[in-house]
Amino acid sequence: MSFSWTVAELNQEQSDAVLDEGNVFLVACPGSGKTRTLTYKIAFELSRLQSTKKFVVAFTYTNRAADEIHERIESLGIDTTQLWIGTIHSFCLEWILKPYGIYDPRLANGFRIIDGHEQEKLLEGLCRVQGVSFWDCGYYVTEDGYHLSCEDRGKHRGLHAVYARYFQHLTDNRILDFELILQYAWQLLQNRPEISRILSNLFPLVLVDEFQDTKKIQYSMLSSILRAGAGRTRIFIVGDPNQAIYGSLGGFAMSVQDFRILCGLPITERQLSGNYRSSARIIQYFSHYNVFPTHIHAASRDSTFPSAVTYNSTVLKDELVAEVGRLIRSALAAGTHQNEICVLAPWWIHLATMTRRLIGLLPDCDFDGPGTVPFSRDQENFWYSLSRIALTEASPAQYKRRMRWAAETIRDLEGEGVNVSRITPKVLLRESNGIQLSERNGLLYLEQYFSELMTRLGIDWRAFSLLSAHHQAFFSSSTERLAKVEKEGLDFSDIDSFKKVFRPRSGISVSTIHGVKGAEFDVVIAYGLLQGMVPHFSDPDGVASAKKMLYVVGSRARKHLHLISERGRASGRRYYEPTAILAQMNFAYNL
Repeated sequence: MSFSWTVAELNQEQSDAVLDEGNVFLVACPGSGKTRTLTYKIAFELSRLQSTKKFVVAFTYTNRAADEIHERIESLGIDTTQLWIGTIHSFCLEWILKPYGIYDPRLANGFRIIDGHEQEKLLEGLCRVQGVSFWDCGYYVTEDGYHLSCEDRGKHRGLHAVYARYFQHLTDNRILDFELILQYAWQLLQNRPEISRILSNLFPLVLVDEFQDTKKIQYSMLSSILRAGAGRTRIFIVGDPNQAIYGSLGGFAMSVQDFRILCGLPITERQLSGNYRSSARIIQYFSHYNVFPTHIHAASRDSTFPSAVTYNSTVLKDELVAEVGRLIRSALAAGTHQNEICVLAPWWIHLATMTRRLIGLLPDCDFDGPGTVPFSRDQENFWYSLSRIALTEASPAQYKRRMRWAAETIRDLEGEGVNVSRITPKVLLRESNGIQLSERNGLLYLEQYFSELMTRLGIDWRAFSLLSAHHQAFFSSSTERLAKVEKEGLDFSDIDSFKKVFRPRSGISVSTIHGVKGAEFDVVIAYGLLQGMVPHFSDPDGVASAKKMLYVVGSRARKHLHLISERGRASGRRYYEPTAILAQMNFAYNL
């Protein structure tokens, strides 16, 4: 029986998109229920599958988004056995590189994915030799090669030299990074057309979340599967072109016309125009920064809320922490809960210090942000993944999530050649739940937990090179992270600090503008809104990029929005000025 819903669950725009049996290109404004619509579409299509050999596939930008949607579908009572959901990189690994890598001589004898800590150390060493900064590193691949993310062309010669040695090191050691995963997968699809045909036969529907962050090579891989399906595989793609802020990483919002041509399919363009998140005043403000013309109307029950929208361009850099603290105290005094407050800045480098100083200024508040996570959060590190089980409670509320994590752990072990024939998710969780440790130091706790669990499962993890490399990287980078925090006068080494990482968000969020996409808060406080940061000083599309970033900042807020362009922040002998497009905005700000 097909999954159904009531008018209280989906509005007409959302319901029409879910019920559309063709190919859909859905432009969704902020707060329009995009994730809900995507969730119900997946649930609806899963309930209609006629064969146990078919899968619904959904691409999300982050693993966190995949987990959220997966859990929402399960809460609707839908069997997710025939759902695959995750990032494009995970898809390429699981569905292309691992089963078909034998057809590429560079992959045929095995490969591993570089650990984030290992990659950082490698690039730092290569940068020192070439006289460039590690912070300038970054690249993305297209069908014809790689492109540097650094907009400063004066640094390109040194960076190309860095990457020449970097790629050689990866090749010599049979290692891939995230971008090479995409490149090798694309080349396999090109050289072996039968792979696309096989995948198109398996997937009656492919869904893509946040299409505005998708890269050209990803669009091309997707179109390869869709074209091979000749209409058998449908596409449901959703996003907001006004939030396309990952241009330096190769992401862009493809138009529906171009996507039709690329895929060779008839595609219906639809919109979600009702914002159920923000007040009308907040919507009025961030709509000024539209780059792509979209219609947005306030649909929230709080649409008439008297929102405060403030802009401060006079506060000094040295007074910034006190000013942000004042705004936080004011919000708390008005009854706003801690987890409904968010502090934003353009760059991580500014946020870590801000977070730690706010912790000292507001000792009664909890914070979730850079500098507060006491161990390495490398999503591809096996031991980080296993730490999710180690640091969460064995409760009924967590059961489905922990079962899914356990299944992923077993797949990772099997992928490294470990014999897991006698290990099921239930067995893994039973052995994990049986571990009782009294250790209070977080890192020592995890080290003891990992050792005991592997012993209970009969696995000699040291015999497997990748598990050993990941173990060393996890503890090395975590030790460095804790040492850095300790220099700031803070101590997050106890096990309680470690366990907070995987609990539902409970404190004041601190994030970059890029990192906050998809989230929403009653109160948003953004600083560092300075020309050269928003937009980046070398961004060739500066005005459009600044508008998109300010659009993202403003659209995160439900009730109150506070914007700050602090004075006195310098780069060398040059002082930053307020972001030009913001300084020119004519708006009736609250004082």
